[in-house]
Amino acid sequence: MKAVHLILRRLGLMVIVLFVVSILTFGIVNVLPGDVAYAILGDLGTPEQVAALRTRMGLNAPLVTRYLLWIGSVLRGDFGISLQFDQPIGPMLVGRLSNSAVLGGITLLVAVPLSVLLGVLAGVRQGRLADRIVSGFSIITFALPEYVIGILLILVFSIWWPILPGSSLMDPGADPLSRPEALVLPVAVLSLGMLAYMSQVTRAGMIVALESAYVRTAVLKGLTGWSVVFKHALPNVMLPTLTEIGMNFGYVLGGIVIVETLFSYAGLGQMMVTAVNHRDIPVVQAAVLVVAVAYGVGNLCADVASILLNPKLRA
Repeated sequence: MKAVHLILRRLGLMVIVLFVVSILTFGIVNVLPGDVAYAILGDLGTPEQVAALRTRMGLNAPLVTRYLLWIGSVLRGDFGISLQFDQPIGPMLVGRLSNSAVLGGITLLVAVPLSVLLGVLAGVRQGRLADRIVSGFSIITFALPEYVIGILLILVFSIWWPILPGSSLMDPGADPLSRPEALVLPVAVLSLGMLAYMSQVTRAGMIVALESAYVRTAVLKGLTGWSVVFKHALPNVMLPTLTEIGMNFGYVLGGIVIVETLFSYAGLGQMMVTAVNHRDIPVVQAAVLVVAVAYGVGNLCADVASILLNPKLRA
């Protein structure tokens, strides 16, 4: 019962956070300086066209009324019409979100096991050569921005040693898995960013776990080194690591703006950049809300896994 109560409380908090995010998102994009209708039409737009667009977007109504109409439509599954493409936003979001999910899913499958293994290795070999190599590599990749890492990989593997495409150049409706070679560099950039932090979190947890009383007891019982590491120390290390995985779930699903833009990958991140450039306010609002939901779901899944793995919380 305690576990169910905690899960329901986490779910309630997620709903509250999403509600606050929706208010902030709607408020920020609608109080920016300048006339949105005029910015969309440009200098060639006549006063009559600007007035018609303002009426179409509902900009003449009070801000609170517009928010209630918008959030009500979103709750019914209607995200509105894209001002740039003049088509429903919902199907556009589904296609872009599917592409980002493919990229994010592959990244998690590569980065999470590798991060845990490198963190375990560094923790077990604390102060030795392996630890110094893993920690040094993590510091370097963590210090470099994603676009710098991406440009370096493009320079090496697409220009100097042309074995991988430097750009996805995919249509939003295309299957990303139809050209797996185009996913290698984007996945590599995202994985390196995750490796830098998650491996160090695992390393720190492993060092603490190896110095704990239950690990010393296991060693005194005659268990071998790696058996102690994977059977006794690692399960306790995974609790804080799961939290980081949940955070990165939202990141790789919706927040990969730089990577998708750099590699011309038709995902949700690139969609947000295009919408911002064209002042497509309904698309911006919908995309930001979807990213917030992704972060919320990722954190909720991590919390549920932590609760189920912790015997004290399962009771």
